[in-house]
Amino acid sequence: MSLFTDASPISGPRRLRELLARQEPTLAPGAFDALSARVVEAAGFDAVYMTGFGSTASLLGQPDVGLLTEHEMMDNARRIAQAVNIPLIADADTGYGNPLNVIRAVRDYEQAGVAALHIEDQVSPKKCGHMDRKHVIPRDEMVGKIRAAHDARGADGILIIARTDARAMEGLGAALDRAEAYRDAGADLLFVEAPQSVDEIEAVARRLKGTPLLFNWAEGGKTPPVALADLAALGFNLIIFPISLLLAATQAMQAAAAAIRNDGSPINLVPTLPSFQQFTDFIGLPQVKAVERRYGVEEW
Repeated sequence: MSLFTDASPISGPRRLRELLARQEPTLAPGAFDALSARVVEAAGFDAVYMTGFGSTASLLGQPDVGLLTEHEMMDNARRIAQAVNIPLIADADTGYGNPLNVIRAVRDYEQAGVAALHIEDQVSPKKCGHMDRKHVIPRDEMVGKIRAAHDARGADGILIIARTDARAMEGLGAALDRAEAYRDAGADLLFVEAPQSVDEIEAVARRLKGTPLLFNWAEGGKTPPVALADLAALGFNLIIFPISLLLAATQAMQAAAAAIRNDGSPINLVPTLPSFQQFTDFIGLPQVKAVERRYGVEEW
């Protein structure tokens, strides 16, 4: 959606609830900025996911170890939500503090146009869920944060996704106990991070059957790759792919930089790239020109 197209109803929590009620899982590739979100939408996906891992890499050039603030994450989410017309699911890390901070984060994300956010039970500063040496807060403390998130949202407001990282420290059984407690506290979806085998993935689906479930498909992480058909059969409702576009973009940029360095110019890259006009058309220049004509702005 271009900033300069006619305003249309913003897809949000209601649309996401409709998607999650379908028989098949909703797929949400990870976007790290507004441009990558538009790529996801243009590819025909029904939802997009703002990755904290990718946001940190893009904004800071650093790993996902709790370096971005709530304001930086929410600001990135706002730009992404304004760039597309499909529901945005966003990483909200630990909620950025105690229940009071969670209340503010939920309201900020909701006002930014986010359809769903996930809050995790890690100790702050957190780490990527597939890194080692994580720590989690007490279960009851996280229950309070989920209750605060549930109570803070509007009547038809943002969906609350409760993520537990306890598998790495306390084992799968404890992680499932936590997930059930978070569901009872008001979470709309459950996200058990980093199960380490197909058997564990199946145990998650079996134990939490009847509650909407999120599966994190992270290349090279602790969770093995699983086919879409298998995840659908297990009953996962939402599947996110947080780093696919980030890895592909990084590889493409590295190759392009190396080619320019070796050749002294992009001359050999040009045949493999979108043209300047194709790219400007993709990011909405025709809509800008239409608005200029409408309001009498002088032609370029």
